[in-house]
Formats: sequence, structure tokens, C-alpha cells
Amino acid sequence: MSNNHYVDYILDILSPIGGIKARKMFGGYRIYKNGIFFALIAEDVLYFKVDDSNRADYESHGSKPFTYEGKSKKTVVMSYWQVTEDILEDHNELALWVAKALKVATKAKKQK
Repeated sequence: MSNNHYVDYILDILSPIGGIKARKMFGGYRIYKNGIFFALIAEDVLYFKVDDSNRADYESHGSKPFTYEGKSKKTVVMSYWQVTEDILEDHNELALWVAKALKVATKAKKQK
């Protein structure tokens, strides 16, 4: 379960980007920009959408993907990776990572 204070904090630091909204989902939140789901918050951790085009950025920062235990007790690995504290604190870098995550999310949405 995510803490409302953490969600408010994330929405605040993303506010200069504009068009950012959060919606509850199961035990966390989905984060959207202008209707594009590009991030999620689970257990007070922010994760951005990742594919081959931006995965190396996350790996170089020691980030890990979001995982959960599926119905058959197998670990499910999603294409969302943790945004590390150093990126959260650098507003310029954060904006670049948001742009990349949005690009990945938009591409994935078009492929569906």
C-alpha cells in the first residue's frame, strides 16, 4: 500500500512537467501525463515505464524492476523500473526520464 504523502510528494515534484495525474490501483497508484500511463507507485516507490531504449539508464543507477507474486506463486516482472533517489532530486534529469518513459509508454500503447 502506498502512502498518500508520498504520492503527493511525487505529484509535487512532477508538477512543473504539467498534465500529471494519479489514480488509485490495487495497492498503489498509476501515474498519467495527458492520459498516458507512464509510471506507477507501489509501496512508496516510483517506477517508470522501461524498454530496451532506456533500460540501461536504470541499470546504471542500480535500479530494479517492479515485481509481484502472481497467482501461481511465480514472480512477475513488469516493464516498470524504480526511479532512484538521485534522479528524484535532480529536477532536470527527472524531466528527461519522464520524457523517455512517456515515449516508451506511448509506443507500447500504439502496439496494443
